[in-house]
Amino acid sequence: MVTVADRPRLDAPPPGRVPRLRAFLYRHRLFVGVLALAFLLRVVTMLGYGPALWFNDSYEYVSGAVNPDRPSALRPNGYSFLLLLLRPLHSFALVAFVQHLMGLGVAVLIYALLRVRFRLPGWGATLAAVPVLFDAYQIQLEHLVMSDAMFVLLVVGVITLVLWHRRMSWRLGAVVGLLLALTALTRSIGLPILVLVVIYLMVKRTPWKTIAAMITACALPVVGYMAWFASAHGNFAMTNSDGAILYMRTALFADCTKMRVDPRQELELALLCISEPPSERHFSGQKYLWWAQNGQRFHAFGVGTTFTPEMNKTAGAFAQRAILSQPLDYLGIVAGDFFRAFHWGRPRFPDAKTYLQYEFPPTTKVLPAWSSYRGSTDTDARVYDPGLRVAKIQEKPRVVGTDVTNPWAGFLQVYQRIVRLPGIVLGVLLLIGLAGVAVRWRKLGGPVLLPWLASFGLILAPAATAEFDYRYLLPAVPLACLAAAISLRHGFSGRAATAPATTVTPGDVTSGAVISDAVASGAVTSGDVTDDPAEGDPATTGPVLIGPAAPPAVPPGPANPGPVTPEPVAPEPVTPSSGTASAPTTGSAG
Repeated sequence: MVTVADRPRLDAPPPGRVPRLRAFLYRHRLFVGVLALAFLLRVVTMLGYGPALWFNDSYEYVSGAVNPDRPSALRPNGYSFLLLLLRPLHSFALVAFVQHLMGLGVAVLIYALLRVRFRLPGWGATLAAVPVLFDAYQIQLEHLVMSDAMFVLLVVGVITLVLWHRRMSWRLGAVVGLLLALTALTRSIGLPILVLVVIYLMVKRTPWKTIAAMITACALPVVGYMAWFASAHGNFAMTNSDGAILYMRTALFADCTKMRVDPRQELELALLCISEPPSERHFSGQKYLWWAQNGQRFHAFGVGTTFTPEMNKTAGAFAQRAILSQPLDYLGIVAGDFFRAFHWGRPRFPDAKTYLQYEFPPTTKVLPAWSSYRGSTDTDARVYDPGLRVAKIQEKPRVVGTDVTNPWAGFLQVYQRIVRLPGIVLGVLLLIGLAGVAVRWRKLGGPVLLPWLASFGLILAPAATAEFDYRYLLPAVPLACLAAAISLRHGFSGRAATAPATTVTPGDVTSGAVISDAVASGAVTSGDVTDDPAEGDPATTGPVLIGPAAPPAVPPGPANPGPVTPEPVAPEPVTPSSGTASAPTTGSAG
Protein backbone atom coordinates (compact mmCIF):
# COMPACT_ATOMS: atom_id res chain seq x y z
CA MET A 1 0.00 0.00 0.00
CA VAL A 2 1.11 3.57 -0.59
CA THR A 3 -0.11 6.86 0.72
CA VAL A 4 -1.21 9.72 -1.51
CA ALA A 5 -0.09 12.74 0.52
CA ASP A 6 -0.93 15.52 -1.93
CA ARG A 7 -4.51 16.48 -2.64
CA PRO A 8 -5.47 16.42 -6.31
CA ARG A 9 -6.78 19.83 -7.32
CA LEU A 10 -10.15 19.42 -8.95
CA ASP A 11 -10.79 23.10 -9.62
CA ALA A 12 -8.56 26.01 -10.48
CA PRO A 13 -8.67 29.07 -8.21
CA PRO A 14 -10.28 32.11 -9.79
CA PRO A 15 -7.75 34.58 -11.15
CA GLY A 16 -7.15 37.90 -9.38
CA ARG A 17 -7.12 38.86 -5.71
CA VAL A 18 -10.69 40.14 -5.50
CA PRO A 19 -12.28 36.98 -6.99
CA ARG A 20 -10.12 34.85 -4.71
CA LEU A 21 -11.21 36.89 -1.70
CA ARG A 22 -14.85 36.55 -2.71
CA ALA A 23 -14.42 32.81 -3.12
CA PHE A 24 -12.76 32.59 0.28
CA LEU A 25 -15.51 34.57 2.01
CA TYR A 26 -18.18 32.50 0.28
CA ARG A 27 -16.51 29.28 1.38
CA HIS A 28 -16.59 30.48 4.98
CA ARG A 29 -19.78 32.52 4.70
CA LEU A 30 -21.41 31.10 7.85
CA PHE A 31 -18.48 32.02 10.08
CA VAL A 32 -18.01 35.39 8.38
CA GLY A 33 -21.65 36.25 9.03
CA VAL A 34 -21.45 35.19 12.67
CA LEU A 35 -18.18 37.09 13.12
CA ALA A 36 -19.72 40.25 11.63
CA LEU A 37 -22.68 40.01 14.03
CA ALA A 38 -20.30 39.59 16.98
CA PHE A 39 -18.34 42.63 15.81
CA LEU A 40 -21.54 44.68 15.75
CA LEU A 41 -22.26 43.66 19.34
CA ARG A 42 -18.87 45.02 20.34
CA VAL A 43 -19.54 48.26 18.49
CA VAL A 44 -22.75 48.59 20.49
CA THR A 45 -20.73 48.02 23.66
CA MET A 46 -18.36 50.85 22.78
CA LEU A 47 -21.30 53.14 22.00
CA GLY A 48 -23.05 52.30 25.25
CA TYR A 49 -20.07 52.44 27.62
CA GLY A 50 -17.35 54.89 26.69
CA PRO A 51 -14.48 54.83 26.82
CA ALA A 52 -14.14 51.58 28.86
CA LEU A 53 -15.28 49.71 31.97
CA TRP A 54 -13.27 49.46 35.19
CA PHE A 55 -12.46 46.82 37.80
CA ASN A 56 -10.60 47.22 41.09
CA ASP A 57 -7.43 45.77 39.51
CA SER A 58 -7.55 48.21 36.58
CA TYR A 59 -5.91 51.05 38.48
CA GLU A 60 -2.78 49.04 39.29
CA TYR A 61 -2.35 48.22 35.60
CA VAL A 62 -2.78 51.87 34.59
CA SER A 63 -0.29 52.93 37.25
CA GLY A 64 2.21 50.49 35.78
CA ALA A 65 1.79 52.07 32.34
CA VAL A 66 2.05 55.62 33.69
CA ASN A 67 5.08 54.72 35.85
CA PRO A 68 6.90 52.05 33.84
CA ASP A 69 10.15 52.32 35.80
CA ARG A 70 9.00 50.05 38.62
CA PRO A 71 7.30 46.61 38.51
CA SER A 72 4.16 46.06 40.52
CA ALA A 73 4.55 44.10 43.75
CA LEU A 74 1.04 42.70 43.38
CA ARG A 75 0.89 41.27 39.84
CA PRO A 76 3.12 40.95 36.74
CA ASN A 77 3.35 43.98 34.44
CA GLY A 78 2.68 42.23 31.13
CA TYR A 79 -0.66 43.94 30.59
CA SER A 80 0.82 47.26 31.71
CA PHE A 81 3.35 46.82 28.90
CA LEU A 82 0.45 46.62 26.42
CA LEU A 83 -1.06 49.78 27.90
CA LEU A 84 2.35 51.42 27.67
CA LEU A 85 2.56 50.44 24.00
CA LEU A 86 -0.81 52.11 23.35
CA ARG A 87 -0.17 55.10 25.63
CA PRO A 88 1.03 57.52 22.90
CA LEU A 89 -2.53 57.49 21.53
CA HIS A 90 -3.95 58.54 24.95
CA SER A 91 -7.22 56.65 24.61
CA PHE A 92 -8.88 54.03 26.79
CA ALA A 93 -11.44 53.66 24.01
CA LEU A 94 -8.61 52.41 21.78
CA VAL A 95 -7.55 49.98 24.53
CA ALA A 96 -11.10 48.60 24.68
CA PHE A 97 -11.26 48.35 20.87
CA VAL A 98 -7.97 46.43 20.73
CA GLN A 99 -9.23 44.05 23.39
CA HIS A 100 -12.45 43.45 21.46
CA LEU A 101 -10.32 42.58 18.43
CA MET A 102 -8.44 40.14 20.66
CA GLY A 103 -11.71 38.44 21.55
CA LEU A 104 -12.64 38.15 17.88
CA GLY A 105 -9.12 36.88 17.19
CA VAL A 106 -9.64 34.04 19.66
CA ALA A 107 -12.75 32.98 17.74
CA VAL A 108 -10.83 33.11 14.44
CA LEU A 109 -8.10 30.88 15.88
CA ILE A 110 -10.67 28.35 17.09
CA TYR A 111 -12.41 28.28 13.72
CA ALA A 112 -9.20 28.04 11.69
CA LEU A 113 -7.75 25.24 13.83
CA LEU A 114 -10.90 23.15 13.71
CA ARG A 115 -11.68 23.83 10.07
CA VAL A 116 -8.23 23.46 8.55
CA ARG A 117 -6.36 21.05 10.79
CA PHE A 118 -9.18 18.90 12.14
CA ARG A 119 -11.45 19.11 9.08
CA LEU A 120 -14.67 20.01 10.86
CA PRO A 121 -17.43 21.33 8.63
CA GLY A 122 -18.03 25.05 8.68
CA TRP A 123 -21.06 24.85 10.95
CA GLY A 124 -19.21 22.68 13.48
CA ALA A 125 -16.18 24.96 13.70
CA THR A 126 -18.44 28.02 13.89
CA LEU A 127 -20.48 26.47 16.70
CA ALA A 128 -17.31 25.95 18.75
CA ALA A 129 -16.51 29.67 18.46
CA VAL A 130 -20.00 30.90 19.38
CA PRO A 131 -19.45 31.11 23.19
CA VAL A 132 -16.44 33.38 22.72
CA LEU A 133 -18.28 35.55 20.21
CA PHE A 134 -21.62 36.03 21.94
CA ASP A 135 -21.35 35.40 25.68
CA ALA A 136 -22.29 38.75 27.24
CA TYR A 137 -19.80 38.30 30.07
CA GLN A 138 -17.02 37.65 27.55
CA ILE A 139 -17.88 40.92 25.78
CA GLN A 140 -18.05 42.76 29.09
CA LEU A 141 -14.67 41.37 30.13
CA GLU A 142 -13.11 42.56 26.86
CA HIS A 143 -14.40 46.05 27.62
CA LEU A 144 -12.76 46.14 31.06
CA VAL A 145 -9.32 47.69 31.48
CA MET A 146 -8.02 44.26 32.51
CA SER A 147 -5.49 41.68 31.37
CA ASP A 148 -7.95 38.86 30.66
CA ALA A 149 -8.57 39.46 26.94
CA MET A 150 -4.82 39.54 26.29
CA PHE A 151 -4.27 36.44 28.44
CA VAL A 152 -6.95 34.42 26.63
CA LEU A 153 -5.56 35.33 23.20
CA LEU A 154 -2.04 34.29 24.24
CA VAL A 155 -3.16 30.96 25.72
CA VAL A 156 -5.34 30.05 22.74
CA GLY A 157 -2.55 31.19 20.40
CA VAL A 158 -0.07 28.84 22.09
CA ILE A 159 -2.47 25.88 21.96
CA THR A 160 -3.27 26.61 18.31
CA LEU A 161 0.39 26.72 17.28
CA VAL A 162 1.21 23.49 19.10
CA LEU A 163 -1.77 21.58 17.67
CA TRP A 164 -1.40 23.02 14.17
CA HIS A 165 2.06 21.53 13.62
CA ARG A 166 2.57 17.80 13.97
CA ARG A 167 6.33 18.29 13.92
CA MET A 168 7.67 21.44 15.53
CA SER A 169 11.04 22.82 14.54
CA TRP A 170 13.24 24.40 17.17
CA ARG A 171 12.45 27.83 15.68
CA LEU A 172 8.73 27.26 16.13
CA GLY A 173 9.47 25.98 19.62
CA ALA A 174 11.22 29.26 20.39
CA VAL A 175 8.20 31.24 19.14
CA VAL A 176 5.90 29.19 21.38
CA GLY A 177 8.30 29.79 24.28
CA LEU A 178 8.18 33.56 23.78
CA LEU A 179 4.38 33.47 23.72
CA LEU A 180 4.41 31.44 26.92
CA ALA A 181 6.68 34.04 28.52
CA LEU A 182 4.23 36.80 27.56
CA THR A 183 1.43 34.67 28.99
CA ALA A 184 3.22 34.27 32.31
CA LEU A 185 4.07 37.97 32.47
CA THR A 186 0.42 38.82 31.80
CA ARG A 187 -0.92 36.57 34.54
CA SER A 188 1.33 34.42 36.70
CA ILE A 189 -1.07 31.50 36.33
CA GLY A 190 0.16 31.30 32.74
CA LEU A 191 3.51 29.79 33.80
CA PRO A 192 2.02 26.31 34.49
CA ILE A 193 0.82 26.28 30.86
CA LEU A 194 4.51 25.80 29.96
CA VAL A 195 4.55 22.59 31.99
CA LEU A 196 1.46 21.29 30.19
CA VAL A 197 2.93 22.06 26.77
CA VAL A 198 6.22 20.37 27.66
CA ILE A 199 4.39 17.24 28.85
CA TYR A 200 2.30 17.17 25.69
CA LEU A 201 5.35 17.52 23.44
CA MET A 202 7.13 14.76 25.33
CA VAL A 203 4.12 12.50 24.81
CA LYS A 204 4.34 13.30 21.08
CA ARG A 205 8.06 12.45 21.18
CA THR A 206 9.02 15.89 19.97
CA PRO A 207 12.80 16.32 19.47
CA TRP A 208 14.59 17.53 22.56
CA LYS A 209 16.04 20.51 20.67
CA THR A 210 12.53 21.87 20.11
CA ILE A 211 11.58 21.46 23.78
CA ALA A 212 14.88 22.99 24.92
CA ALA A 213 14.42 25.96 22.58
CA MET A 214 10.90 26.51 23.89
CA ILE A 215 11.95 26.37 27.55
CA THR A 216 14.91 28.67 26.92
CA ALA A 217 12.85 31.21 24.98
CA CYS A 218 10.31 31.24 27.80
CA ALA A 219 12.87 31.40 30.60
CA LEU A 220 14.93 34.31 29.30
CA PRO A 221 12.20 37.01 29.42
CA VAL A 222 10.82 35.66 32.70
CA VAL A 223 14.25 35.60 34.36
CA GLY A 224 14.96 39.07 33.00
CA TYR A 225 11.69 40.34 34.49
CA MET A 226 12.53 38.71 37.83
CA ALA A 227 15.93 40.43 37.83
CA TRP A 228 14.19 43.77 37.20
CA PHE A 229 11.77 42.97 40.02
CA ALA A 230 14.69 42.19 42.34
CA SER A 231 16.30 45.55 41.58
CA ALA A 232 13.11 47.31 42.73
CA HIS A 233 11.86 45.11 45.57
CA GLY A 234 14.93 43.24 46.76
CA ASN A 235 13.85 39.65 46.08
CA PHE A 236 14.19 37.54 42.95
CA ALA A 237 10.54 36.86 42.10
CA MET A 238 7.68 37.88 39.82
CA THR A 239 5.43 39.24 42.58
CA ASN A 240 5.22 39.70 46.33
CA SER A 241 1.66 38.44 46.46
CA ASP A 242 1.68 34.68 45.86
CA GLY A 243 2.08 33.87 49.56
CA ALA A 244 -0.53 36.45 50.53
CA ILE A 245 -3.02 35.10 48.00
CA LEU A 246 -2.49 31.57 49.32
CA TYR A 247 -3.10 32.93 52.83
CA MET A 248 -6.46 34.18 51.58
CA ARG A 249 -7.22 30.68 50.30
CA THR A 250 -6.62 29.13 53.73
CA ALA A 251 -8.20 31.92 55.81
CA LEU A 252 -11.61 30.23 55.89
CA PHE A 253 -10.42 27.04 57.61
CA ALA A 254 -7.00 27.75 59.18
CA ASP A 255 -7.10 26.85 62.88
CA CYS A 256 -3.92 27.77 64.75
CA THR A 257 -4.71 25.18 67.42
CA LYS A 258 -4.69 22.39 64.85
CA MET A 259 -1.67 23.99 63.20
CA ARG A 260 0.13 24.00 66.58
CA VAL A 261 1.43 27.52 66.21
CA ASP A 262 3.46 28.46 69.28
CA PRO A 263 3.20 32.26 69.88
CA ARG A 264 6.37 32.24 71.94
CA GLN A 265 8.51 30.79 69.14
CA GLU A 266 6.51 31.73 66.03
CA LEU A 267 5.22 35.20 66.77
CA GLU A 268 4.97 36.26 63.12
CA LEU A 269 2.78 33.28 62.29
CA ALA A 270 0.73 33.75 65.46
CA LEU A 271 -0.07 37.33 64.47
CA LEU A 272 -1.77 36.00 61.33
CA CYS A 273 -4.06 33.67 63.28
CA ILE A 274 -7.72 34.61 62.87
CA SER A 275 -9.51 34.80 66.20
CA GLU A 276 -12.95 33.88 64.84
CA PRO A 277 -13.68 30.13 64.79
CA PRO A 278 -13.92 28.73 61.23
CA SER A 279 -17.66 28.13 61.59
CA GLU A 280 -18.28 31.85 62.15
CA ARG A 281 -16.05 33.29 59.42
CA HIS A 282 -17.15 35.07 56.29
CA PHE A 283 -17.98 32.87 53.27
CA SER A 284 -15.27 34.60 51.20
CA GLY A 285 -11.56 34.65 52.01
CA GLN A 286 -11.23 38.05 50.35
CA LYS A 287 -12.36 39.68 53.58
CA TYR A 288 -9.19 38.46 55.28
CA LEU A 289 -6.84 39.83 52.64
CA TRP A 290 -8.27 43.00 51.11
CA TRP A 291 -10.60 44.44 53.72
CA ALA A 292 -8.58 46.42 56.28
CA GLN A 293 -11.13 46.20 59.08
CA ASN A 294 -10.70 46.04 62.84
CA GLY A 295 -9.35 42.67 63.84
CA GLN A 296 -8.24 41.85 60.31
CA ARG A 297 -4.99 40.03 60.97
CA PHE A 298 -3.29 40.44 57.59
CA HIS A 299 -3.06 44.19 58.15
CA ALA A 300 -1.76 43.82 61.73
CA PHE A 301 1.71 45.02 60.74
CA GLY A 302 0.47 48.40 59.54
CA VAL A 303 -0.29 50.22 56.29
CA GLY A 304 2.19 49.58 53.49
CA THR A 305 3.36 46.20 54.78
CA THR A 306 0.87 43.96 53.04
CA PHE A 307 2.87 43.08 49.90
CA THR A 308 6.46 43.25 51.05
CA PRO A 309 8.88 40.31 50.64
CA GLU A 310 8.82 39.65 54.38
CA MET A 311 5.04 39.68 54.66
CA ASN A 312 4.64 37.56 51.55
CA LYS A 313 7.06 34.98 52.93
CA THR A 314 5.34 34.87 56.33
CA ALA A 315 1.85 34.61 54.82
CA GLY A 316 3.03 31.83 52.50
CA ALA A 317 4.55 29.90 55.40
CA PHE A 318 1.30 30.27 57.36
CA ALA A 319 -0.76 29.00 54.41
CA GLN A 320 1.52 26.02 53.83
CA ARG A 321 1.31 25.09 57.52
CA ALA A 322 -2.48 25.29 57.36
CA ILE A 323 -2.66 23.06 54.27
CA LEU A 324 -0.33 20.43 55.71
CA SER A 325 -2.03 20.46 59.10
CA GLN A 326 -5.59 20.42 57.74
CA PRO A 327 -5.42 18.69 54.33
CA LEU A 328 -9.04 17.51 54.34
CA ASP A 329 -10.30 21.00 55.13
CA TYR A 330 -8.18 22.37 52.31
CA LEU A 331 -9.38 19.77 49.79
CA GLY A 332 -12.97 20.41 50.83
CA ILE A 333 -12.79 24.14 50.23
CA VAL A 334 -10.96 23.65 46.91
CA ALA A 335 -13.61 21.16 45.76
CA GLY A 336 -16.38 23.55 46.78
CA ASP A 337 -14.91 26.39 44.74
CA PHE A 338 -14.16 24.11 41.78
CA PHE A 339 -17.73 22.85 41.50
CA ARG A 340 -19.06 26.37 42.05
CA ALA A 341 -17.99 26.94 38.43
CA PHE A 342 -20.69 24.59 37.10
CA HIS A 343 -23.89 26.14 38.44
CA TRP A 344 -26.72 26.84 36.04
CA GLY A 345 -27.33 30.19 37.67
CA ARG A 346 -24.90 32.90 38.65
CA PRO A 347 -25.05 33.38 42.45
CA ARG A 348 -23.43 36.50 43.86
CA PHE A 349 -19.87 35.75 44.89
CA PRO A 350 -17.57 36.72 46.58
CA ASP A 351 -19.51 39.87 47.45
CA ALA A 352 -22.01 42.22 45.84
CA LYS A 353 -19.44 44.89 44.90
CA THR A 354 -17.15 42.46 43.09
CA TYR A 355 -20.07 40.66 41.44
CA LEU A 356 -21.54 43.89 40.06
CA GLN A 357 -18.25 44.84 38.43
CA TYR A 358 -18.87 42.01 35.94
CA GLU A 359 -22.28 43.43 34.99
CA PHE A 360 -23.00 46.18 32.49
CA PRO A 361 -23.75 49.08 34.88
CA PRO A 362 -26.82 51.30 34.62
CA THR A 363 -25.04 54.41 35.91
CA THR A 364 -21.90 56.43 35.23
CA LYS A 365 -18.65 55.19 36.78
CA VAL A 366 -16.66 57.74 38.81
CA LEU A 367 -13.06 56.66 39.38
CA PRO A 368 -11.91 56.39 43.00
CA ALA A 369 -9.10 58.59 44.28
CA TRP A 370 -7.08 55.81 45.90
CA SER A 371 -3.40 56.17 46.59
CA SER A 372 -1.09 54.85 43.89
CA TYR A 373 2.67 54.59 43.34
CA ARG A 374 3.13 58.27 42.44
CA GLY A 375 -0.21 59.94 42.91
CA SER A 376 -3.76 58.61 42.92
CA THR A 377 -5.76 56.25 40.76
CA ASP A 378 -7.92 58.94 39.17
CA THR A 379 -4.98 61.21 38.31
CA ASP A 380 -3.10 58.24 36.81
CA ALA A 381 -6.09 57.58 34.56
CA ARG A 382 -6.20 61.23 33.50
CA VAL A 383 -2.47 61.21 32.73
CA TYR A 384 -2.99 58.17 30.49
CA ASP A 385 -6.12 59.55 28.81
CA PRO A 386 -6.54 63.33 29.18
CA GLY A 387 -9.85 63.04 27.38
CA LEU A 388 -11.57 61.56 30.43
CA ARG A 389 -14.37 63.82 31.57
CA VAL A 390 -14.10 65.68 34.90
CA ALA A 391 -17.36 66.37 36.75
CA LYS A 392 -18.05 68.26 39.95
CA ILE A 393 -19.51 65.85 42.48
CA GLN A 394 -20.22 66.98 46.05
CA GLU A 395 -18.30 70.17 45.36
CA LYS A 396 -15.19 68.21 44.33
CA PRO A 397 -13.80 67.57 40.85
CA ARG A 398 -14.01 63.83 40.04
CA VAL A 399 -12.81 61.87 37.03
CA VAL A 400 -15.50 59.97 35.15
CA GLY A 401 -14.17 56.64 33.88
CA THR A 402 -17.31 55.39 32.11
CA ASP A 403 -20.18 57.31 30.53
CA VAL A 404 -23.41 55.37 30.07
CA THR A 405 -25.28 56.09 26.82
CA ASN A 406 -28.75 54.74 26.07
CA PRO A 407 -30.32 52.98 24.25
CA TRP A 408 -27.12 51.02 23.67
CA ALA A 409 -26.39 50.50 27.36
CA GLY A 410 -29.97 49.45 28.09
CA PHE A 411 -29.85 46.91 25.28
CA LEU A 412 -26.65 45.37 26.68
CA GLN A 413 -28.10 45.11 30.19
CA VAL A 414 -31.03 43.10 28.82
CA TYR A 415 -28.74 41.09 26.53
CA GLN A 416 -26.53 40.11 29.48
CA ARG A 417 -29.50 38.67 31.37
CA ILE A 418 -30.34 36.42 28.41
CA VAL A 419 -27.20 35.48 26.47
CA ARG A 420 -24.53 33.82 28.58
CA LEU A 421 -22.83 30.45 28.86
CA PRO A 422 -24.17 28.71 32.00
CA GLY A 423 -21.62 26.95 34.14
CA ILE A 424 -23.31 23.60 33.66
CA VAL A 425 -22.73 23.87 29.90
CA LEU A 426 -19.03 24.43 30.57
CA GLY A 427 -19.12 21.27 32.67
CA VAL A 428 -20.70 19.32 29.80
CA LEU A 429 -17.99 20.57 27.43
CA LEU A 430 -15.32 19.38 29.85
CA LEU A 431 -16.98 15.96 30.13
CA ILE A 432 -17.07 15.62 26.34
CA GLY A 433 -13.39 16.51 26.20
CA LEU A 434 -12.61 14.03 28.97
CA ALA A 435 -14.42 11.33 26.98
CA GLY A 436 -12.31 12.28 23.96
CA VAL A 437 -9.16 11.84 26.04
CA ALA A 438 -10.39 8.51 27.37
CA VAL A 439 -11.17 6.96 23.96
CA ARG A 440 -7.66 7.94 22.84
CA TRP A 441 -5.99 6.33 25.83
CA ARG A 442 -3.58 4.40 23.64
CA LYS A 443 -2.24 7.75 22.45
CA LEU A 444 -2.48 9.30 25.92
CA GLY A 445 -5.37 11.50 24.87
CA GLY A 446 -4.08 12.50 21.44
CA PRO A 447 -4.69 16.12 20.38
CA VAL A 448 -7.58 16.46 22.85
CA LEU A 449 -5.26 16.20 25.86
CA LEU A 450 -3.60 19.63 25.68
CA PRO A 451 -6.67 21.91 25.39
CA TRP A 452 -8.58 19.79 27.89
CA LEU A 453 -5.82 19.88 30.51
CA ALA A 454 -5.34 23.62 30.00
CA SER A 455 -9.08 24.29 30.41
CA PHE A 456 -9.37 22.05 33.46
CA GLY A 457 -6.25 23.60 35.00
CA LEU A 458 -7.46 27.17 34.48
CA ILE A 459 -10.57 26.32 36.51
CA LEU A 460 -8.80 24.30 39.20
CA ALA A 461 -5.79 26.57 39.79
CA PRO A 462 -7.71 29.59 41.16
CA ALA A 463 -9.75 27.30 43.41
CA ALA A 464 -6.54 25.75 44.76
CA THR A 465 -4.42 28.88 45.17
CA ALA A 466 -6.77 31.88 45.47
CA GLU A 467 -10.55 31.79 45.38
CA PHE A 468 -13.35 31.33 42.88
CA ASP A 469 -14.03 34.31 40.65
CA TYR A 470 -16.33 34.38 37.64
CA ARG A 471 -13.79 36.02 35.38
CA TYR A 472 -11.38 33.13 36.01
CA LEU A 473 -13.79 30.84 34.17
CA LEU A 474 -13.80 32.72 30.87
CA PRO A 475 -10.25 31.79 29.75
CA ALA A 476 -11.19 28.11 30.16
CA VAL A 477 -14.20 28.34 27.82
CA PRO A 478 -12.47 28.48 24.38
CA LEU A 479 -10.14 25.64 25.37
CA ALA A 480 -13.05 23.50 26.56
CA CYS A 481 -14.81 24.20 23.25
CA LEU A 482 -11.69 23.13 21.35
CA ALA A 483 -11.34 19.89 23.32
CA ALA A 484 -15.02 19.02 22.87
CA ALA A 485 -15.02 19.83 19.15
CA ILE A 486 -11.89 17.77 18.45
CA SER A 487 -13.44 14.88 20.41
CA LEU A 488 -16.62 15.03 18.30
CA ARG A 489 -15.11 15.79 14.90
CA HIS A 490 -15.85 12.35 13.41
CA GLY A 491 -19.42 12.66 14.60
CA PHE A 492 -19.63 16.12 13.01
CA SER A 493 -18.48 14.99 9.57
CA GLY A 494 -19.84 11.46 9.39
CA ARG A 495 -17.98 10.97 6.12
CA ALA A 496 -16.58 7.56 6.94
CA ALA A 497 -20.03 6.10 7.63
CA THR A 498 -21.71 6.99 4.34
CA ALA A 499 -20.34 4.20 2.13
CA PRO A 500 -17.62 1.59 1.97
CA ALA A 501 -14.16 2.99 1.33
CA THR A 502 -11.92 2.09 -1.55
CA THR A 503 -8.35 1.00 -0.90
CA VAL A 504 -5.76 2.38 -3.29
CA THR A 505 -3.13 -0.14 -4.34
CA PRO A 506 0.25 0.72 -5.88
CA GLY A 507 -0.92 -0.23 -9.36
CA ASP A 508 -4.02 1.90 -9.09
CA VAL A 509 -2.02 4.88 -7.90
CA THR A 510 0.49 4.46 -10.71
CA SER A 511 -2.16 4.44 -13.37
CA GLY A 512 -4.42 6.93 -11.62
CA ALA A 513 -7.35 4.59 -12.36
CA VAL A 514 -8.99 4.65 -8.96
CA ILE A 515 -8.76 8.42 -8.50
CA SER A 516 -9.88 9.13 -12.07
CA ASP A 517 -12.84 6.77 -11.81
CA ALA A 518 -13.80 8.19 -8.42
CA VAL A 519 -13.66 11.74 -9.73
CA ALA A 520 -15.58 10.90 -12.86
CA SER A 521 -18.32 9.17 -10.89
CA GLY A 522 -18.51 11.90 -8.26
CA ALA A 523 -17.43 9.53 -5.49
CA VAL A 524 -14.60 11.70 -4.27
CA THR A 525 -13.56 15.33 -4.03
CA SER A 526 -10.21 16.89 -3.37
CA GLY A 527 -10.91 16.97 0.37
CA ASP A 528 -11.28 13.18 0.52
CA VAL A 529 -7.81 12.22 -0.69
CA THR A 530 -6.09 13.27 2.48
CA ASP A 531 -4.95 12.18 5.90
CA ASP A 532 -6.48 12.71 9.31
CA PRO A 533 -4.46 15.66 10.62
CA ALA A 534 -4.86 14.71 14.23
CA GLU A 535 -4.04 11.06 14.15
CA GLY A 536 -0.79 10.79 12.24
CA ASP A 537 1.51 12.07 9.55
CA PRO A 538 0.42 11.85 5.91
CA ALA A 539 3.70 10.24 4.99
CA THR A 540 3.25 7.34 7.39
CA THR A 541 -0.45 6.69 7.85
CA GLY A 542 -0.76 3.69 5.54
CA PRO A 543 -3.36 3.18 2.78
CA VAL A 544 -5.55 5.97 1.52
CA LEU A 545 -9.28 5.49 2.08
CA ILE A 546 -11.48 7.14 -0.48
CA GLY A 547 -15.13 7.61 0.45
CA PRO A 548 -18.07 9.12 -1.42
CA ALA A 549 -18.66 12.83 -1.69
CA ALA A 550 -20.38 15.43 -3.85
CA PRO A 551 -19.47 15.61 -7.55
CA PRO A 552 -16.63 17.94 -8.49
CA ALA A 553 -17.59 21.57 -9.03
CA VAL A 554 -15.50 21.96 -12.21
CA PRO A 555 -15.08 19.16 -14.79
CA PRO A 556 -11.61 18.42 -16.17
CA GLY A 557 -10.55 20.78 -18.89
CA PRO A 558 -7.84 23.25 -19.89
CA ALA A 559 -8.16 25.18 -16.61
CA ASN A 560 -8.32 21.96 -14.67
CA PRO A 561 -6.03 19.21 -15.93
CA GLY A 562 -7.73 16.65 -13.68
CA PRO A 563 -6.33 14.48 -10.95
CA VAL A 564 -2.63 14.47 -10.17
CA THR A 565 -0.98 11.12 -10.76
CA PRO A 566 1.71 10.41 -8.19
CA GLU A 567 5.06 9.05 -9.28
CA PRO A 568 5.02 5.27 -9.58
CA VAL A 569 6.54 3.27 -6.78
CA ALA A 570 8.68 0.39 -7.90
CA PRO A 571 7.64 -2.92 -6.24
CA GLU A 572 10.19 -4.99 -4.38
CA PRO A 573 11.67 -7.93 -6.26
CA VAL A 574 9.94 -11.31 -6.06
CA THR A 575 11.29 -13.50 -3.30
CA PRO A 576 12.53 -16.72 -4.96
CA SER A 577 11.42 -18.93 -2.11
CA SER A 578 7.81 -17.76 -2.10
CA GLY A 579 7.27 -16.67 -5.67
CA THR A 580 5.21 -13.70 -4.58
CA ALA A 581 5.95 -9.99 -4.51
CA SER A 582 6.08 -8.07 -1.25
CA ALA A 583 4.08 -4.81 -1.11
CA PRO A 584 6.28 -1.72 -0.77
CA THR A 585 6.04 0.06 2.56
CA THR A 586 6.01 3.77 3.34
CA GLY A 587 7.03 3.85 7.00
CA SER A 588 5.59 3.16 10.39
CA ALA A 589 2.01 3.97 11.27
CA GLY A 590 1.32 7.45 12.53
